[in-house]
Amino acid sequence: MTDWPVHARFEGPIVLIGFGSIGRGVLPLIERHIAHDRSKFVVIDPKDKDRQLLDERGIRFIQEAVTRENFDDLLKPLLKVGPGPGLIVNLSVDVSSVAIMRLARELGAFYVDTVAEPWPGFYTDSRLTVSQRSNYALRSEVLTLKSALGRGRTAVNCCGANPGMVSWMVKQALINVAQDLGIATPEPTTREDWARLMSQAGVKGIHIAERDTQRAKKPKPRGVFVNTWSVEGFVSEGLQPAELGWGTHEKSLPPEGRGHDFGSGAAIYLMRPGAATRVRSWTPTAGPQHGFLITHNEAISIADFFTVREGEKVLYRPTCHYAYHPCDDAVLSLHEMSGAQWQQQPDWHILDEDEIVDGIDELGVLLYGHGKNAYWYGSQLSIEETRRIAPYQNATGLQVTSAVLAGIVWALENPEMGVVEADEMDFRRCLEVQMPYLGPVIGQYTDWTPLVDRGVLFPEDIDRDDPWQFKNVIVR
Repeated sequence: MTDWPVHARFEGPIVLIGFGSIGRGVLPLIERHIAHDRSKFVVIDPKDKDRQLLDERGIRFIQEAVTRENFDDLLKPLLKVGPGPGLIVNLSVDVSSVAIMRLARELGAFYVDTVAEPWPGFYTDSRLTVSQRSNYALRSEVLTLKSALGRGRTAVNCCGANPGMVSWMVKQALINVAQDLGIATPEPTTREDWARLMSQAGVKGIHIAERDTQRAKKPKPRGVFVNTWSVEGFVSEGLQPAELGWGTHEKSLPPEGRGHDFGSGAAIYLMRPGAATRVRSWTPTAGPQHGFLITHNEAISIADFFTVREGEKVLYRPTCHYAYHPCDDAVLSLHEMSGAQWQQQPDWHILDEDEIVDGIDELGVLLYGHGKNAYWYGSQLSIEETRRIAPYQNATGLQVTSAVLAGIVWALENPEMGVVEADEMDFRRCLEVQMPYLGPVIGQYTDWTPLVDRGVLFPEDIDRDDPWQFKNVIVR
């Protein structure tokens, strides 16, 4: 495809914070789909590894870390050159989403990011409780800002593949399941309508079920953490407590489960890291698999979005969590890191598109517990397809960067929505923008449950009355 549509025209300054694997991949998508003034495009990153991509385009590069101390003085002049509002695309680690969103509102600038990111030190701050250094806490801070700022210039929080795209896929998957169950109802238009439809369909829970089969040409060296996306981001998430949205069908908390004493109450956490917590799940290519219960914002936001309330009483909520099987090199890297008492390897590496032999990133949502058992809906993007349609990234990266593009387009088309999460956006418009970059997008039912072939070799304490209890899902 060479006739790429221009989705928006933007005359103001664009500031891209972070030029790692995702920033590098977003660049050509912005060039294709957002008409802009290149002279007002600025990229900021503490490393200059890929600055030749910017130099050859005539895009200004500032080699500097955005910090708590300098962000105000650094960003303000860049966003005031006009005409009209600026746009901040925050794709960095260790740069506070809340701080930059607050600055964006002060300047009347648009804002898009892929994660609720804190300033450095948050994840390892021993002064904080486990609850206080969770994604639940980070999201609560964003929601507090959302309430304080009210309506105004649009700021899209947590808009990558997951969190982000998967929230749009949940809605499409729910519509498909409801139709196949014979539920005759208009398409929901409010959060309350969506929640009631999820409850009516009998969905007990949702896995963000992913299997990355991309293989590197060279085996992983010892002492190097290898991944297909940000190692810094993955390690940070993996060492946070395992977290999940907690459904009303669950009979009891897991032994290591704890609730929060603030916020919506939509989620729980476990007293162990997500990188040490495995869960049973399913994707079409792999079939049954063990994935890592890595904490992610969408596990909380999706569960919260689809909660049915009567006043203060919660009548229905689905369980929701990530079930992630990364590429084989990343699994080996986690195994090596855990053996070193979770001390990260001295070096790390992100596989680029030229280092990968083959494979796909199969990323979607598994809606389970309804009348047709379980339904997976998602993207099966291959490295071969990725090379054909977009430069500077692998399949994992393109699922993220195309969602960032969708977030930018939606924000520019809806300029006064305030702070929003992916669950609140127009899922049809966002998927329309993103679909050309997702490879095959399929829906598939399965009769698999977490009880299949259980208790054959060893006795287990499982709930045979309800296959979809989290007790049956977690690997002990």
